[in-house]
Amino acid sequence: MKKLLRSFLCAAVIAAAVTMASPAQPLGAQAAGLAGRIVHTDPATFRMSPAVHGGAGSMGFTALLNRGAVTPEFNFLHRGVIPPGAGIGHHFHNTVEEMFVILDGEAQFTIDGRTATVKGPAGVICRTGHSHAIYNASSTPVQWMNLNVSLNAGVYDNFDLGDTRAGAALDAIPTFITMRLDRALLRAPGGRGRGAAPAAPAAPAVTTAVQSRRALGPAVFSTTWAYIDHVLVPPGGSTADLAHDSVGEAYYVLAGSGTLTVKGQASETAPIRTGDAIPIRIGETSRFSTTGAEPLELFVMGVAKDMAAKTQLLTGGAQR
Repeated sequence: MKKLLRSFLCAAVIAAAVTMASPAQPLGAQAAGLAGRIVHTDPATFRMSPAVHGGAGSMGFTALLNRGAVTPEFNFLHRGVIPPGAGIGHHFHNTVEEMFVILDGEAQFTIDGRTATVKGPAGVICRTGHSHAIYNASSTPVQWMNLNVSLNAGVYDNFDLGDTRAGAALDAIPTFITMRLDRALLRAPGGRGRGAAPAAPAAPAVTTAVQSRRALGPAVFSTTWAYIDHVLVPPGGSTADLAHDSVGEAYYVLAGSGTLTVKGQASETAPIRTGDAIPIRIGETSRFSTTGAEPLELFVMGVAKDMAAKTQLLTGGAQR
């Protein structure tokens, strides 16, 4: 009996170890259909974690999109909140690149040991081979999002430096790459960076015209990460059908409500709302429509299927 029990416990330990070591499954594998891959932000699911990468205090967050949800190199889209006096400690990434995004308030961002205050909604990219941190020195919580892509599929790395960056000396002007999610910068047309020049704000546009802006282009990123786009679909409007031939996308709904139609092996439509995260994969076609009285505002992260497709983006070739 004891021998049987030992065998059972050994098998259980091995199974648990395999489960913990295995990459997270793409969200689409957890439930059938388009609705099953749309994940809504729920603060009740945020897991409180102390001293993240040796940072100050504790913060709560969860994964909305997991490894492989968009492409094999896509690692995750995290969503959480950074309380006052908390943050993520200074650490290096040598195989992945990562972006911290704040959706409101302000935070102190660090890249390669240089720190500056950035007001949200905004994001700061940490390229491979560089270090970063974030600290909330304000008196209010900061809504936070984190995106990560690897040079090598299934790989995540970090090297912590044991520095909270609390009380760090501040530069008046950031010495690193930042991007702002400012509706005032959006233009129509612009095609989310598909080569058309932004229209001059002259004659009034059609009220249902989609506005967009490429906040960060492919030259900013060192992995297959291709771009960050900001899109606004007015009430009653829809985006054009977009074929994802060579670039998959991860969407986060910043504001509004609407529907998403995805065509792949089949055509499906599902409702979306503020706080939803959605992966769109290579070979699919997507279309977003607004159903509410407010505009549908989208944060878009593009990830190329390989470096050859990324090079086409850099050289002005085919972009999907």
